[in-house]
Amino acid sequence: MVINVYEAKTQLSKLLERVATGEELVLGKAGKPMARLIPYRELRQPRKPGRLAGTIWMAPDFDETPEDIIDAFEGSLEDPE
Repeated sequence: MVINVYEAKTQLSKLLERVATGEELVLGKAGKPMARLIPYRELRQPRKPGRLAGTIWMAPDFDETPEDIIDAFEGSLEDPE
């Protein structure tokens, strides 16, 4: 269905509501299609792994958890009193 430019000018708010629900509309002049109204979607750039390589530092023992902390989480610590 081609919507005449004159109708589009007078009914723009209603047409935008239709487009917002996902409908795509074709605008035309003298019955000839000239443009499409489509829902706006933000373009997201794909993530690029390693983008921060070399900018973040981690301690060499990052993955090593001290035994006293493991015991505290597991409830293995004896009461110091």
